Amino acid sequence: MLDEQLRAQPEWAAAIDKVLADINASPDRLDDLLERQNYRLAFWRMAKQELDYRRFFDINTLVGLRMEDEQVFDDTHALVVHWLNRGVLDGLRVDHPDGLRDPQQYFSRLAKAAPQAWIVAEKILMPDEAISEHWPIAGTTGYDFLNAAMRVFIDPSGEAPLTEFYAEFTGESTDYAKLAREKKHLVMRDLFASDLNRLTAQLAEICESRRAYRDYTRRELNSMLREVIACFPVYRTYVRADDPTVGETDRRYLHEAIDAAKGNRPDLDADLFDFFRSILFLDSRGPAETELVMRFQQSTGPVTAKGIEDTLFYCYNRFVALNEVGSEPNRFAISVERFHRRNQEMFAKHPRTMLATTTHDTKRGEDVRLRLALLSEIPQRWAALVRSWWTNNERYKTHFQPDKNLEYLFYQTAFGAWPIEVERLQAYMLKAAREGKQQTSWTTPNEPYEQALAAFISGSLADQKFCDSMTAFVAEMAPLGWVNSLAHTLLKLTSPGVPDIYQGSEVWDLRLVDPDNRTPVDFSRREQLLAELEGMEAEAIGARLSEGLPKLWLIKQALALRKERPVQFETGSYEPIYAKGTRADHVVAYLRADEILTIAPRLNLSLAGSWDDTALEIPRGNWRNILTDESVNGGRNPVGDLLRRFPVALLVRRENP
Repeated sequence: MLDEQLRAQPEWAAAIDKVLADINASPDRLDDLLERQNYRLAFWRMAKQELDYRRFFDINTLVGLRMEDEQVFDDTHALVVHWLNRGVLDGLRVDHPDGLRDPQQYFSRLAKAAPQAWIVAEKILMPDEAISEHWPIAGTTGYDFLNAAMRVFIDPSGEAPLTEFYAEFTGESTDYAKLAREKKHLVMRDLFASDLNRLTAQLAEICESRRAYRDYTRRELNSMLREVIACFPVYRTYVRADDPTVGETDRRYLHEAIDAAKGNRPDLDADLFDFFRSILFLDSRGPAETELVMRFQQSTGPVTAKGIEDTLFYCYNRFVALNEVGSEPNRFAISVERFHRRNQEMFAKHPRTMLATTTHDTKRGEDVRLRLALLSEIPQRWAALVRSWWTNNERYKTHFQPDKNLEYLFYQTAFGAWPIEVERLQAYMLKAAREGKQQTSWTTPNEPYEQALAAFISGSLADQKFCDSMTAFVAEMAPLGWVNSLAHTLLKLTSPGVPDIYQGSEVWDLRLVDPDNRTPVDFSRREQLLAELEGMEAEAIGARLSEGLPKLWLIKQALALRKERPVQFETGSYEPIYAKGTRADHVVAYLRADEILTIAPRLNLSLAGSWDDTALEIPRGNWRNILTDESVNGGRNPVGDLLRRFPVALLVRRENP
C-alpha cells in the first residue's frame, strides 16, 4: 500500500529520500534514531558474550520462538495443520525438537491438531539412547538406523590397526571422550558464552536467595555449568518442571554428567555440584529454579551438536566413515546379531519410524561411506598406501602445512569420492579445516594456512604418480564398495520403518557434505535409466555396475514390492535368519511377515567372492527372487547360488506351504 502511494506521489518519495540521506550523513542523528528502536545494532562478535535471546544454535539472525506459548503454536502452525487435515500433506518431519522448551508438549499439541498425520522427529539418539515413549510420534528421521546399518559393514578386526596407524601418522590423540569434552568447552567459549552467561545469572539469582550458597562467585558457577554440559552423555534430558518427579532415564544421564564433572573439577566445591543436581532433580523448586532447569536443557543440545558434529567430526579422523550425525566414532562395528536386535526393538516400538542413509546433514553420502568401510578390512595395506602418498606429496606443502591430521582426512576423502575435481575437494577440505577449528576457523580464518591447504590439494591432484596410484586402488575397491552399497540399500528398503531416498542417491552418489550434497540432480538421466531397465536381465543390469543401474533397479523393485504388500512391511513380523557354514558371518538375512526374505552380503572384501559351504535354510514353499526373476524352493540353499546373478537377493513367497 505504501509503495503504491509513493509511486503516485513522487514528491513524497523525494522528501523521504532527503530525510534518510540527511540522517545517514549525521552519525549523531543516525544513532538517535537507532536508540529509539526495540533492538540494538551491535558488532557481530559481541554475540558470543552479550546476546540475551535464544538462537538457533549460534546463528544470531535466527531467533528462537516461544513455541510453548499456545498462541504462538497456533499462529505458526495454522497453515501446516490446514494442509495436513485437508490431505495435502501426509505427515511432517520436525527438525531440531531438542531446541524446544518442552518437546513432549509440542508433539502432543501437534498430534492433537492433526491426529492422522505421520510425524517423525529429527532427534539425534546416542547409541544406547531411546526416543521418549511419551512423544506421540512415529519415530525419528533415521539417523539411528543410518549408524546401525553402516556399522554392520565394518570389520571389527580393523579397529586396533587403524587406531594405531592414526596415532602414529598424525600424532593426534585417540582418546575420543577426552576430545569430546575439550571440543564442547571450545564451542561454549567461542560460540555460546552468552548462553552460559545467562544460565550463570539465573543460577546466581537462586544461590543469592539461599544462605548456604550465596557466597559462590559467578566464575565458580559458570565453571561448574560448563563442566556439567561438557560431560553430558546425550544431547539433552526432558525434565518437565510441572511433573512431580524426574524420570529414571533422565536421572541416570544427569547423575552421569554431574558425577563426571565433579571428578574433572576437584577444585570446585562438591556441594555446588550437588546443589545444582537438586535443582535439576526438582528437589529445589520455585519460578527461578523452573526457568533454570528448562533453559539448561535447551543449552546442552546446541553445545553437543556444534562441539561434536561440527567440530570433533572434522578433526578426529581415525576412520571418517563413522564420523556421522548421531554417531560416536569411537564405537566401531556392530555384529549381525546386534543389528537384528535393533530392528526387532524398532519393530516392537516404532514400526513406522523413518529409515535414512543420506540426508542434507550427513557429512558424506552413503556410497562414499560404504566404500570407506572397505578400509576396515585392509588396514595394513591402507597404512602402506598412505605412507607412500605422504612421501610423494610432501613436496606440495608450504612450511610443512597442512598438518598431517588434515592430510589424513584428505586421503580418506579422496579415496571415498574418487574421481573428484580439484575445486570440489578444495572446497570440502576448506570447510573441514574451518569446522575443525584447529588451524583455522570460520570466525578467524588463517589465510596462510588455507592457501597452503589449497596449494597442497592442487599439487597432489596434478601429480601423475599420486593420481595413478589412487585411481588403481579405487578401480580395485570400487566394485566391492558398490556391493556394500547395494546391501546397505536393501537393508534400508526392508527393515522395520519407512525408507527415505535422498534425492540424487538413486544411483551412485559420491557427493560430500553440504553444500556439495545440494548440487543439482540430473533427473532426466535417472528417467532415462529407469526406462532402459524395462525388460533387462539381471546380468545386463549388473554389467552396468559403474553407472549405478543395479542400485536404481533394486530401489525400483523393492519400492514396488512395498506398494504391493504394504501390510507385510508395516505390521509384518521380523525374524532373523542365520546362515550356516564357514562364511556365515558374511550374511545379513531376515524374514518379514513370513513371506519376504532379505539376503545381503557383508565384509565383501575379505569374502573374496567365495561362499564355500555357507547356506541358508529358507522356509518351506516356493519363492521368487524379484531382482532376478528366479524361482527358489524352500530348504537348504547355498548362499553362492542365491547371489550368483545379482549381489543381493529379495525373495517373495509365491504361496504358503
